[in-house]
Amino acid sequence: MKASELAYKPVGMAMGAVSGVVAGSVFKQVWKKLGHDEDAPDATDEQRTWREVLTAAVLQGAIFAGVKAAVDRGGATATRRLTGTWPG
Repeated sequence: MKASELAYKPVGMAMGAVSGVVAGSVFKQVWKKLGHDEDAPDATDEQRTWREVLTAAVLQGAIFAGVKAAVDRGGATATRRLTGTWPG
């Protein structure tokens, strides 16, 4: 394993944690804008419909995946600029 890959690991983990927080915040804002309650439904919430539960889950997954991909790509690009190599 290259030194740049080793150096990227802890940075990548930290960026992953930050991206989770950012994605959660983005999802909450989007969910509110769509006119739903403050909190997204849990799958076991008896008062919520199947449609609402599944819509929330799909939307949340898409937002998390998009934010994670953007943060990972940005981190890899920054690593290449700093070290000259793309992290593995």
